[in-house]
Amino acid sequence: MSPFTIAALAVGMSIDAFVASVSRGAGLKRPPLREALRTGIVFGAVETITPLIGWLAGVMASQYVQSVDHWIAFILLAIVGGRMAMEGFSRDEEAQGGASDNRSLVMLMATAVGTSIDAMAVGVSLAFLQVNIIVVAIAIGLATFAMSTGGMLLSRLIGRRFGKWAEVIGGVGLIGLGASILFEHLTA
Repeated sequence: MSPFTIAALAVGMSIDAFVASVSRGAGLKRPPLREALRTGIVFGAVETITPLIGWLAGVMASQYVQSVDHWIAFILLAIVGGRMAMEGFSRDEEAQGGASDNRSLVMLMATAVGTSIDAMAVGVSLAFLQVNIIVVAIAIGLATFAMSTGGMLLSRLIGRRFGKWAEVIGGVGLIGLGASILFEHLTA
């Protein structure tokens, strides 16, 4: 996997956390740097761990599906990307801010886990490809940390509307990544 592909994957996996952070920050009048960093650390740590869990599950199953692994990667990325894009289009801007001012650690963790389920599915698909999962997981975690922290701080400027389109673009990007994996394997 090329550095560009890893970077694109990391950004794509971070979009959900970015959107959640923007929404969370928009619910606060002026999110303090401490809260933005805490959000970034929690989201980044969870997004680093979940692809590793998915990858481990995929490795255990890989010997049974090796002949169709590129199709599995494509289907998983297409489903995750399609779901992200559809959620972006159907996102209700007014409803997003409902519980965003709840700054408890439990709520933050629940949000981080909820936004990282797609990273676990991507981890499963990466098990079928010859990638260094540690490098990919760290890239996803760092991108998520940066985007979540930045999302909290930028929320007062960009509000909830931009987050909707970021999610759509991220979803389309994941579908494109899955299609490129499939194309690469079918034309090799």
